[in-house]
Amino acid sequence: MKTSVAAPGAALLAVLALFPCQASADPALRLLGRTDMPTYQGDFDHFGADLKGKRLFLAGEDGGTLEVFDLRSGERITSVPGMETPHAIHYQPETNRLIVSNSGDGMSKVLDGRSYGVVETIRLTPGADVMAYDASARQLWFVTGGKNAAQKLPMTVLSQVDIRTGKVLGEVSFDTDFTEGVVAEQKGSRVFVNVAGKSEIAVIDKKTRKLLSTWPVTEGQNNSAIDLDEKNQRLFLITRKPFKLVVKSTVNGETVASFEAPPRTNGVSFDAKNRRIYAAGDGYVAVFRQIDADHYEELEKVPSEYGAKTSFLVSSQNLLYVAVGGSDKGLAGLLRYEVVGAGKE
Repeated sequence: MKTSVAAPGAALLAVLALFPCQASADPALRLLGRTDMPTYQGDFDHFGADLKGKRLFLAGEDGGTLEVFDLRSGERITSVPGMETPHAIHYQPETNRLIVSNSGDGMSKVLDGRSYGVVETIRLTPGADVMAYDASARQLWFVTGGKNAAQKLPMTVLSQVDIRTGKVLGEVSFDTDFTEGVVAEQKGSRVFVNVAGKSEIAVIDKKTRKLLSTWPVTEGQNNSAIDLDEKNQRLFLITRKPFKLVVKSTVNGETVASFEAPPRTNGVSFDAKNRRIYAAGDGYVAVFRQIDADHYEELEKVPSEYGAKTSFLVSSQNLLYVAVGGSDKGLAGLLRYEVVGAGKE
């Protein structure tokens, strides 16, 4: 299966008309194209990438598919069915394997990177959702259980898995049915977890899995997406009630800044190279600038589409991808933006 990459469609052009002030010569993001997916209905979840093989992966959450694209052009290469309810993807280049977290009964899957066939499963507490890779330790962190399990569970479980063996090294339980984003330090020894049902951030020692601290999130509820600027000791997270970007210190958990975020934002990316934060949601991608560790500003609202709520930054290629869900309000697809370097603004 291959589909062509189209110019911006009517839906996106209509949104562009709502943001006339954004049509500057050098915006932070420049739309390069749209890959239409006319038969897909429903939402997507998170992305993954094979940088050497130039492939982009997208979890077709509502369609039960793994979508595969050309990393540079955005061309749709294939759609792999039978994924049940996929949420997050990690590609392991050494073995040419894909790990796909899945909240369906079939458990999280390990796929062959050539054939996309299922070669094994990772047996965890049912309801696997968010998955984060800790490259420094070569471990995966899965959020399982809770409201995503078929038989709804009152607890969520954070499982630590060795990427080489698939063995579960240990677990941390949370007394809530809603836990979301996870991010790990690469030079430090901590993991930060958005315990969304309690509006808290749990700070975990990634070697012992001991709870080191709990930080309240008072700016909003259901803190979901998360990213980290380890150098400047800053966390970036999204709350859903209301939708806000919140910047927190990783020294003491105090809030440094907060801003309105786009409706239904389902991801946040820190661009260390250009010192920016991207948050995609219905209608636009919000771009924020990091002036220094303690000072931030909203730089731009870059037009997107309704349902364009999951994004993925490919920093090495200067690309930001945004997945658009299919609904009666618009055609499913993939938006591809060029990241315009800060020095060119």
